[in-house]
Amino acid sequence: MASLPKNQAALLLFASLVIHFHLFIHAASTSPPVTHKRTIIMTAFGSDDDYDEDDYGIHSPPPKVFASVKTPLLRSKPMLCVYNPCLEKQDPCERLSAETGCLCPGMSGSDEPPHPPRIQALTAVSEGNNIGKIEVQWCAPSSVVTSYKVVVEGASTDAVEYGNDSRRGYLGSLEVGTRVCVEAVNSAGLSGSSEFSCKRYEHTASSGHNLLVWVIVGGVALLLLLVITSVILWRYQMCQRAKRHSADGLGNPSYSTERTL
Repeated sequence: MASLPKNQAALLLFASLVIHFHLFIHAASTSPPVTHKRTIIMTAFGSDDDYDEDDYGIHSPPPKVFASVKTPLLRSKPMLCVYNPCLEKQDPCERLSAETGCLCPGMSGSDEPPHPPRIQALTAVSEGNNIGKIEVQWCAPSSVVTSYKVVVEGASTDAVEYGNDSRRGYLGSLEVGTRVCVEAVNSAGLSGSSEFSCKRYEHTASSGHNLLVWVIVGGVALLLLLVITSVILWRYQMCQRAKRHSADGLGNPSYSTERTL
């Protein structure tokens, strides 16, 4: 009977331990979690996505420094100046560039002789005030020019000089094959002559002269046609008159070709 109280005491002790362990587990599961303060580190870009959780042993890496990105500027194609070196009385290309910002072709300075100009044509003038003269046309070089000279090879007269904005000049009558050159001038000297700054005069009949020739030929042909037509009509009339006379003689019985003695 003494062993029964010992067993009951052990059973009660075991039951109390089980009850305390169950209460400890229930209290641990129902207790609210411990909250930790969130540390937010502001970066240079003003974002709060990067934070440091020291309580959990997680350390964020140092903020990244991004290199500045340069956006390339879109540049439009350079605009060339509207300048024709073969036309006269134009504004200089330097003035157009200063006013509009356009680009001029590369030009040599005034401290060196200009490049030779390019001669375009030698033509005979058929109308206007300069009729009968020879017109010389040229294009300006890519150089600073103060004046132009038109030189006739083998001529006894001096060269004819024109202004820097001129692109044509007039000469007297030239023989076929005469060589004509155009030279550019500035403070550094003359351009000299080259194969494209000189040209030989080749006589070509003008359109007005050809028209006059055709008018003369047409007039002569029309006159001949009128003369031939007049001769044909005259002969035709003579033949008709002769036939009428023959018919009148055969119809008259008293008519006789023989004279009665």
